[in-house]
Amino acid sequence: MGHTYTHKGIKRIVYATGYSLQGLKFAWREAAFRQEICCCIPLSILTFFLSISATEQVLLVMSLGGILITEVLNSAIEAVVDRIGTDWNEYSKMAKDLGSLAVLLAIFLAIFTWVIILVA
Repeated sequence: MGHTYTHKGIKRIVYATGYSLQGLKFAWREAAFRQEICCCIPLSILTFFLSISATEQVLLVMSLGGILITEVLNSAIEAVVDRIGTDWNEYSKMAKDLGSLAVLLAIFLAIFTWVIILVA
């Protein structure tokens, strides 16, 4: 991992895609990510059958995507903290707790979005 990346153009995009797929493999190892995928995919599909505008559909799906993105970032924070050390540390706990809070806020935002669009 300590090497310089010199790929340019299409080759860089191909390599970047490979790294992203590796990230997906790492994310899939996380139970929370798998659970969120199992909720977000069916809900995203459901939006195609709702009587809503295209803008509302995009907002609903984006709110779900926000949960997944936040979960991936939370997992990245946890991996870095664990890489530093497994001993209990106030700052490590704070970083992990804040990452967890970010996921919870993303979930609340998604719920709020769905309620406002589907109920209001």
